[in-house]
Amino acid sequence: MKPSEIKDLIDFIDKSNLDEVNIETEQFKISAKKNSGRTFVEHVSASAPVQMAAPIAAAAPVAMPAPVAAPAPAVETSSKLIEIKSPMIGTFYRSSSPESPLFVNIGDEVKKEQTVVCIIEAMKLFNEIESPVNGRIAKVLVENNTPVEFDQVLFLVEPA
Repeated sequence: MKPSEIKDLIDFIDKSNLDEVNIETEQFKISAKKNSGRTFVEHVSASAPVQMAAPIAAAAPVAMPAPVAAPAPAVETSSKLIEIKSPMIGTFYRSSSPESPLFVNIGDEVKKEQTVVCIIEAMKLFNEIESPVNGRIAKVLVENNTPVEFDQVLFLVEPA
């Protein structure tokens, strides 16, 4: 991973509400945690581990009430609905560009591994998310152009 990509990752974590990010591929493993105004990125390659600590510029402390974690919205799931979950942390997009039509709408038919239901952008890479089942989109649970977490439910599908 290039230093510029590591910096982009640090910037992404700093701007997000995420406290920790773990990325692992065959070539490397990255674990990034946000603590006390600093983000630590550990990069372990196949040849030799490297550990970097990069300070995040923080504004002067402002007296604000402590944030209260909002409860996760209850997802109405019927036993017959299948969840399509996010396979990664990133930004959820319902179309390939603002001018393009949405990939799927409520009521649209989807086919297993053929129908792209959304794109998730992670570290400037756009990943097409396909339907895991044949069926019909019953519910869209995420707003366009919003951050999503790993394993967050994006859509509910009524299987065919």
